[in-house]
Formats: sequence, C-alpha cells, structure tokens
Amino acid sequence: MTADPTYRGFALDADTALALLQWQAELGADEPCLDAPLDRYDMPERVEAPVAPAITAAPVAAPADAAVDQVALAETLAARAGTLAELAQVQEGFDGLDLKKGARNFCFADGRPGARVMIIGEAPGEEEDQQGRPFVGRAGQLLDRMFGAIGLARDAVDAEKALYISNVLTWRPPGNRRPEPAEIAMMLPFLRRHVELAQPEILVLMGNTPCIAALNRQGILRLRGQWTEAFGLPTLPMTHPAYLLRTPLAKREAWADLLSIAARLGL
Repeated sequence: MTADPTYRGFALDADTALALLQWQAELGADEPCLDAPLDRYDMPERVEAPVAPAITAAPVAAPADAAVDQVALAETLAARAGTLAELAQVQEGFDGLDLKKGARNFCFADGRPGARVMIIGEAPGEEEDQQGRPFVGRAGQLLDRMFGAIGLARDAVDAEKALYISNVLTWRPPGNRRPEPAEIAMMLPFLRRHVELAQPEILVLMGNTPCIAALNRQGILRLRGQWTEAFGLPTLPMTHPAYLLRTPLAKREAWADLLSIAARLGL
C-alpha cells in the first residue's frame, strides 16, 4: 500500500507532518511516492564507474638491516670518544633506541673512574631513572652492603678500594622489562668503549643481560662463580642483587663470589 505524502493545499508544520506520517504508517503505508512514476528497470546504457578515492601509500617498513646501521653508528660514535665524559656525551645523544623517548634520565655510571672493580648491571629501574644513577634502589643498596663487606665502596676516594658501576642499557626500559637483543647490540659498542676508558682490573657481570652482552652467553645460575674473560679482562658473573632480594638463600653463593673477588684483588 502506498500513500501520497505531499498533501498539497495543506499548510503543514513540522508537528502536523510528523503526525500525518505516523498515521499513514499505521494505515500500512510503507513506501513514499514521487510526483511521477519511476521505472526502476530503465537503466542508462552506460554506467560510469565510480572514481576510487585516492589511497595514501602505507608507510614502508624499515629494512631489516636498520638495526645493523644503528650498531655501525654506535661503533663510530663510541670510537670517537677519548674520555669518559666524551663517551657519556655521545651516548646520551644517540637516538637509536626508542626506549630513550620514554625514559626520564640518562644513567651513565656511578662510583670512581679508575677503580679496580667495574660492575656492569642490566638497565636502570624506576629509582635509577629518577636519579640518573645506576644501582640506587633496593638492589643497589644491597649491592653496596655486599661489596662493603669486602672493603669496596662506590664513594671510596682510594682507587684501590673503589667501585665503578654502570649498566648495559643507560635508559630505563618500559615497565622494567628485559632488554631486547637489538637493544643490547646497539649498546655493546658503547659498553666496550666504556670498559676501555674506565680501565678496571676486573669486571663483575650482575645477571643475565650483562653476560649476554659481554660473553654472548646466558644462564646466570650456571655461570656465576666461574671466572672467565670479557673485553680482555678477568670477569666474574654474579647473581643480580634483585635476585638475592627475592631468593635470600642464594646470598650464601653470592658471599662465596665476593670472597673470590677479594682473593683475586689481594684484599
């Protein structure tokens, strides 16, 4: 059933038109009619194809060797640094790591350059990110007590009893997640140069990430306590203080590692 919706001759306002439309719907009118019949089968001889909207090309994915290029850049920048201050400057200016954008502060190192012992950790945590210094949270406080037990401290004036502390990553990863292999690879040239300029006698690798970076190995519970070599220096892997906070029973093994360091240094 159809109905003429025009109602010529009537002056309709909006409310009256709506009431009439509802009334027609109640009567069964389900389709409005035009003033003239429409032959829906009368198609034009040629239908113009619709013009497709312009499509913006999707961004091209970065080539697989983009990370390699960043590593090469890191190698070049690190090699230019002749002092620790210069290395800190070029490393802070390096933009290869996206996580740098979400970090608050650049965490280069703490302690005394020229110390006999250089400790390498994983990456800054929340408190380290706030202060711009490595190992200042609960794990860092435990680290200070651990090495203080064998007469070493980051604030010692005497290089014989001092510590120098850094991390593989100098910016905090989001949510304290573990560093990714590509991130470690980008930071490795800076880390290698850092060790060369700091000139420690021995290295201590705290946890899996520094072992991956310096030794290309992981499995800290198997590696800990066994002297090896990294960057041409005697190196001892140890369990990270954060692990010791979660697993107090492992402190006995950590104490054995500390005694091994003391014996190596002749303390």
